[in-house]
Amino acid sequence: MNLEWEMLHPQITIEHLGYIPYWLSLDNPKSAREQLNDGYAYGGWQPFEGFKLRADNSLIYPNDPPVVPLAQAKLRDELIVFYPHSWIAVIQPDRSFEVCRMD
Repeated sequence: MNLEWEMLHPQITIEHLGYIPYWLSLDNPKSAREQLNDGYAYGGWQPFEGFKLRADNSLIYPNDPPVVPLAQAKLRDELIVFYPHSWIAVIQPDRSFEVCRMD
């Protein structure tokens, strides 16, 4: 069963997310990180260090403006967030997170 994506920007559609929605399934017992790794043929899930996660789920990277979420979906207790420039975050219930660029 595919995830239900919530579009957070009025001009974003499911097509903007590319193949990412097709890589994630509630029927797959693996975590979001593992499913994204399996689906991403260009290097797998490789976390990018240095981001800070704000309360509104925007991301901050040192000396850069905030990056705001464009779409999100829940996979069991994990939140998958899609940002501009193909950044993807997987956020855990305790607010720990990883970010990967998947373009």
